Amino acid sequence: MWNITTYVTILDMHTTIEPLPGYKDVKPFVYAGFFPVSNEDYQDLKEAVERLALSDSALQFEAENSPVLGFGLRIGFLGLLHMDIIRERLEREYDLDLIVTNPSTDYVVKITTGEEIDIKSAADLPDVTKIAEIREPWVKGEIIVPSEFIGVVLDLIISRRGVQKNISYFDDRALISFAAPMANLLTDFYDKLKSGTSGYGTFNYELDDYRAEDLVRVDFYVAGEMVDALSVMAHRSEAVAVGRDITKKLKEVIPRQNFEVALQAAIGAKFIARETLGAFRKDVTGYLYGGDVSRKKKLLAKQKKGKQRMKRFGKVDIPSEAFMVMLKRD
Repeated sequence: MWNITTYVTILDMHTTIEPLPGYKDVKPFVYAGFFPVSNEDYQDLKEAVERLALSDSALQFEAENSPVLGFGLRIGFLGLLHMDIIRERLEREYDLDLIVTNPSTDYVVKITTGEEIDIKSAADLPDVTKIAEIREPWVKGEIIVPSEFIGVVLDLIISRRGVQKNISYFDDRALISFAAPMANLLTDFYDKLKSGTSGYGTFNYELDDYRAEDLVRVDFYVAGEMVDALSVMAHRSEAVAVGRDITKKLKEVIPRQNFEVALQAAIGAKFIARETLGAFRKDVTGYLYGGDVSRKKKLLAKQKKGKQRMKRFGKVDIPSEAFMVMLKRD
């Protein structure tokens, strides 16, 4: 028979406990908004995340409210894999139907008064007239690949605004050290690395520092209405490409309506990209069996006026897939 002894430490409420040297607080790198499909499930979502956080010290969250998605949580993760695991557990173990927004990192914004604020979502960015500078997190990374893939990896690093620091060789492999903005590594960097190196590339990184960059907020409009949950932060030099890419992906996931829908990207009041989602065509002349062609023209003209009115007053249902278009594979 086993003899098990349990030791319990009892401390006074006013006792100060010094942590052991070498331990650091876990800081999330990736943030995403988790919203229940039905607002009635918000409390269930909150309780489920609180339970998961008891056994996962890296999981940090706070309440968030979106005019489009309602009440939800802004949750911090160590990376995309961590985010996927938590999402799967919430859906499978707690039977929750979730809408997850595009992942992003945190930014330090210095406003004109000298105060610094930390934002975890592009929707929280203050008015541009109050911003002195925006700093984004940069990481120190290391990639190990066979020597024949060095050129492919360097091109990938440069395409993400990265800077190659050093290349070391051992046997037939190379160790490439580089620095790059965290936001540009969040989505498909690892997938591009694996496909470009035939699966041989390995990637490791750690947070370096926050650097002031020329960053802008890119907003997206669906049928003339801004959807704040789709807003992203981007470097000014990449903003147009990001806007075009996301509007194209939105066109693929948003279903067609009975009226034409404009999908637009903008920086402030300036629109930088547009895609048009065509309307369903209903054959209003199908019941005609002949006669004067002017009758067909009148019916088509009447239909056109009706569609214009629908375009003016209609609402567009946006599917949950639209809020994660940045993770959509090309």
